[in-house]
Amino acid sequence: MRYPLALLACAALLAGCANQPKDPSGVWINQAAIDAAAEGQSLREALMAYGPNLEWQIDGQRGIASYSNGFELGEGQLVLDDGKRWRVDFYGDYHEYLRLKGGELLQEGSEVWPEQRFARAEPRAGGTPPGSRFETALYAAYLGGDWLIREGQGKGGLVRFHADGRLEGLPGADRYALCLAGDCASMSGENDALWLQLGEQGREWLFRRDGDTLEILEARNRAQFDEMPDYHPGARAWLLERD
Repeated sequence: MRYPLALLACAALLAGCANQPKDPSGVWINQAAIDAAAEGQSLREALMAYGPNLEWQIDGQRGIASYSNGFELGEGQLVLDDGKRWRVDFYGDYHEYLRLKGGELLQEGSEVWPEQRFARAEPRAGGTPPGSRFETALYAAYLGGDWLIREGQGKGGLVRFHADGRLEGLPGADRYALCLAGDCASMSGENDALWLQLGEQGREWLFRRDGDTLEILEARNRAQFDEMPDYHPGARAWLLERD
């Protein structure tokens, strides 16, 4: 009778292991938001529809999980909740629940956030700052390729937006950054915004993306000098078309 009992014990042990969720360690990005934006729609609308969180970085061995929404960073303790999902405990008795489903990381809906889905980013040697993997993937999908200057200074030239924020071919700028959330989003209202910089000097611009065309507009500030800037579309500086 010992052999059947031993087999039953092994079976129970294996069943218990099988019920444990897979290790969610890695970097997970909000691919749905990237895909929606890459189709040519408003970046702001894509982020609002599929966000607000843009990236999770999870270290199961250390029991740490952190998220980025393009403005805020949050880090909490990762603990196994009920054998099927993970709970992330943040300061102030705030929790998020994560689980793996069909190769995706699912952030369960709550009173604060809707359900959100994340795709695993390709492994990369060394650590990366929170949010940077999403940003790199977004820049490549949303603005990647060569753009021809149809109107504006440098007409006829080619512009290239690199995934790391470098910018080639646009007169007066060698770096750029897309506004994802936070103060820049508040100041630009319903408009998409980006930052253009040359050396140490830079300023905010507004833009409109429609398929393979990109308008870069002056950001006109309607606020008083002692108020938060309130940017509205001004004159068109450039019209770019994806080559």
